[in-house]
Order: sequence, then structure tokens, then C-alpha cells
Amino acid sequence: MTSGRTGRRVALVGCGAFGTFVLDAIHDIPALRIVACADADRRRAQVLADRYGAAVHTSVADVAAAPDVDVVVLATPPAAHADAAVTALRAGKHVFCEKPMALGVADAARVEAETRGSRGVFVIDHVLRYNPLLRLLKRLGEEQLLDPLRRFAFENDASDEDLGPGHWFWDPARSGGIQVEHGVHFFDAANALMGSVPFQVQGTEVRRAEGPVDIVVATAVHPGGAVATHTHSFTHAHRAERQLMRLDYGFAEARVTGWIPTRATISAWTDEAGAVRWEALPARAAELLAVDGLRPHGQERVTVSVTRDAGSAEPARGRGVSRSVPHRVECVVDLGGEDRKQYVYTESVRAAMTDLLHCAEHGGTPQADAAAGLAAVAVADAATRSARSGRTVTLTAPAVDGAAR
Repeated sequence: MTSGRTGRRVALVGCGAFGTFVLDAIHDIPALRIVACADADRRRAQVLADRYGAAVHTSVADVAAAPDVDVVVLATPPAAHADAAVTALRAGKHVFCEKPMALGVADAARVEAETRGSRGVFVIDHVLRYNPLLRLLKRLGEEQLLDPLRRFAFENDASDEDLGPGHWFWDPARSGGIQVEHGVHFFDAANALMGSVPFQVQGTEVRRAEGPVDIVVATAVHPGGAVATHTHSFTHAHRAERQLMRLDYGFAEARVTGWIPTRATISAWTDEAGAVRWEALPARAAELLAVDGLRPHGQERVTVSVTRDAGSAEPARGRGVSRSVPHRVECVVDLGGEDRKQYVYTESVRAAMTDLLHCAEHGGTPQADAAAGLAAVAVADAATRSARSGRTVTLTAPAVDGAAR
């Protein structure tokens, strides 16, 4: 493979709308060159190839065999991800794979195992791991301004306006179903914020009259008495879409809006030392929101207000924890609101590719590695199986062991 001095050479496999979006997001990363575009529809590949001065191929096998390709971007339909990833990894290529990593646990485990024996670096496009808001929350936890996360709750009222009756999204054989095709983003976000993989999952499905499953719910129990609940409803008009992530830290709560998060409000109770630390956050905004490869647009804001003596100084108790927390904190983290959603999404994809390139050059493990991809698929698969059987599902060793690695 080429060195960072001469540039990593990238090939896209799958030249549809999402593949186009990825190339547009990453094309100006320094030391990266787009050299090939592949699609079963050669004409579609040609359109993108002409834009970037790239060669045209028709399969992942052709790209994997090409000596002038270092990184393979997989933007094919979900059912093709696992085989394509294994093909590219066996050829020694680095792989940037759109989610989900596979439609089932066995194929996801096969990809994860392949990464351990390959020279290539693997990144799954779990884009929320590269979102500045979630990165900030994780940092506040590491700094102990937030206690360990007790409950993760995500509600997604998504649109089905563009999902006609024959759309591949509704076909589990092609998409994996809602939990796999869409839910993996949020199972992974919960795993990242909790710092663990659930060991037990309960799922529910709701089917529209004489139609497909369009509402799913999953409850995932994590070690240490933490729980994550996920609801996805593909039943709304575009203009009526809404998403809310609620994070319960005990003495603090965060509410994060948007499936690509652009705004968070944090309410917390603290003592005087904590209040002083919270008040220092706005001056640290750039540091706390920093994600390698993601370029701030300059309008990001962290604001903090503290109401001292909003409550009694007598110890407050909850779940066995007793603490004197008389001061109330209100913190708002704003990436520009809904108007900046597409910008944040694009830059988060750019950051994920930057992570891959850094690990390819310097070693290390990506934030969104194959273990994370396997764990998310395992939770999604467990939720789907639970809904169909009516029984709680215990996660088995491949997902838990892979994530631990």
C-alpha cells in the first residue's frame, strides 16, 4: 500500500446516492485520492468516475484486485456488506463500510474475525461515534462531571413518505429489518456511552394493517444495572419527523435532539466545586467538541448558567447515592440546530474516514471498529428474534467477546 506521503488511494463500491454522499464528504481530505468507482450498473459508476477522474469497475472483486487501491468504501445495499468486506480485507485493503456491517450475527462475526487477520484497517460508518455532542458527553463522563449513565432512551419518529410498499427497506431479506438497517446506529451509540454491551434484549414489533412492520421497540439491559430503550417508528410525514435521546445520569439529565444530534440540553445538580467546573465549560468549548477530521463551522456554542442554592444543602439521595447538591446547572450545547444537520453529518463521515487513515498510517484501533459493528448487529438481531418469539434473548459470546476486544 502507499504511504501517507503519496496519499491513500480510495475506491468506492456502490455508486448510488449514499456512495455519492460519502465521496463528496471525504474527497478533500489531505493525502487521499479517489481512484476508482465500481457498480454493477457501469453507467452509474461512470458518472462518479468522470467527476473525480477515476477508473470504472463493476465489482468489489475487481477493486480488491487492483494494485492502485488502498481503501475500499462499501456503499452497497446492506445484504452485500459482509461478503464485500471480507473480499476487500483478504486482499489487504482498508475498508470503510456503511452500516450495518451485516444482516446477521454470523456474517458480522465473520467480518470481525477477518479484521483480526488482515493488514487492513476496518471502520464501520457508525457516524454517531464521531458526533461532537456525543463526544462532549463522553468527555464530561470521563471528567466525572456526569456520573455513569443509568438509562439511555431514544425515540425516533421517522418518515415513511419515500418508502413505498415495494421499497427494499421493508424487506428483511434485503435490509435486515428496521432494528438492523436503522437501529444499529443507536444500539452502537448506547454501547459507546454506556461503555458496555448489553447482555439481555427484549424486542417488540408492530405491523401496520396488511403491511410491513413499521414500529419496533427494544429494551437492552447493560451490566451494572443500566438499561437502554430504543423506539423506531417509520410512520410520519417528513415535516413531522422528530427524534429525542434522553440520557439519565442520576443527578443529571441530557436531552439530545435529532438523529444526527445538533443540540443538547443538560440539567444537573451539583456542589460548589462542581458548579465552578461547569461554569468553565464555555471557555473549553473547542476542546470538548473537537473530533479529529471534523471541521467546526465556527458557530458552535456551549452556554452554562448556575442557580446557586436552588435546593437544600442537605444530602439528596437516589439509588443508594447520597450527595450534597444544592446548585442547579443548565448547560446548552448547540452545533447550529437543525439547519446544521447535513453539515454535521457530512463532517462526521469525514471524521470517520480520517480515523481510518490515521490508524492505517500510525496504528491503533478506530473509534468505530469491527467489534463495535458486531456488537450493534448482535443487539439488533436479538431484538428482532425476541419480538418474533415473545421471549427475552440473552446475547451470546461472539458479540460480547468481539466488543471486549
